[in-house]
Amino acid sequence: MQLEFHQLDRRWEHLRVRHPARQRRLLASLAESGQQSPIVVVVAEGPADRYVVIDGYKRIAALEQLGRDTVEAVVWPMSEAAAVLLDRSLRLSEHETALEVGWLLAELEQRFGYSLDELARRFDRSVSWVSRRLALVEVLPEAIQQQVREGQILAQVALRFLVPVARQNLEDCQRMAAIFAKHRCDTREASQLYGAWRQGSAAIRKRILDAPELFFKTQRQAQEKAPAEAGAELLRDLEMLAAIVNRAQRRLAGAAALELDRQQCEAAGQQIARIQNQLRRIDEKLLPEQVPHVEPSATHHDSGTECAASEQTRNRAGAGGSLAWLSAKSCARTPPPCRSCSVRRKPNLTGNRSWSFSTSARGISCESMRSWWLPATRSCRTPR
Repeated sequence: MQLEFHQLDRRWEHLRVRHPARQRRLLASLAESGQQSPIVVVVAEGPADRYVVIDGYKRIAALEQLGRDTVEAVVWPMSEAAAVLLDRSLRLSEHETALEVGWLLAELEQRFGYSLDELARRFDRSVSWVSRRLALVEVLPEAIQQQVREGQILAQVALRFLVPVARQNLEDCQRMAAIFAKHRCDTREASQLYGAWRQGSAAIRKRILDAPELFFKTQRQAQEKAPAEAGAELLRDLEMLAAIVNRAQRRLAGAAALELDRQQCEAAGQQIARIQNQLRRIDEKLLPEQVPHVEPSATHHDSGTECAASEQTRNRAGAGGSLAWLSAKSCARTPPPCRSCSVRRKPNLTGNRSWSFSTSARGISCESMRSWWLPATRSCRTPR
């Protein structure tokens, strides 16, 4: 049926949060295609030809903006309270936040005299669940709740940050809410300001609320420096790892190698394989387009020498070359398969379980593997 706007009673409109972006999209859709689904109303008590709107407040507002005089509606033959509960159970409206549920519970309690037990039964929840949401409405000042309804403050921001502040200091809560509304803070920015306020002393809290622009500017600068600092930390970690590998190599070159029994050698081999796998994962994250592989090649060196790498490896471009050199020093047992022939080249091991590496412009030569390791290419070829 068609209803005129003056016939509608919008007493439940204050329980809904406004979303400007969604409202603009709805306005465009109604202007292009017209009203596709009717609003839900029930017959109001008292004057005739009056209807209480249960669902469809955003559509009504958009149609008014378009200059329409009527709206398509469907009448539910039930009481107002039953219609509100049925609408929520069917989820015809958008997903509600805890604050919106608190508004609904408070309205049902005040207008219809529902007790906590009755509300819990109708919402299929516990009495504690009802009490917690009613407490949100009672703790948060009405002015802040109105800002949430108008979309100036996100409902999640009000629940996570303003409610805890209101329980400690109502004045600070009102000032923080004004900051959130003025700067249109999202959840991340509100979390940063609330975290600094909670951890700070009384003087620091006052300074944050007095100069929020300076606080947000400091946070943005810190975030811009964070990627560079993270890269520097990674390079320092890799330098420490290279130093530890060099120290282990020196110990292996001394008399310590002769003191290792078979069980210790096997344990050392497992640790070396583990380090190699971790380094390969780091290398893939840094340079995913460079996949290490093995190429067959004949060599003329003894495989009984220790692991060594020359300074020429440093001429390889990028962090991938450094990690490949570090992987070579870790004496990996199992090389990766070739991308062309899909053959995993097995190293030619000798009795003393050691390998020999040398470098040139073409890559790293593993003497025991009888091959060239060229991470920059993807197929097997014999070097010339």
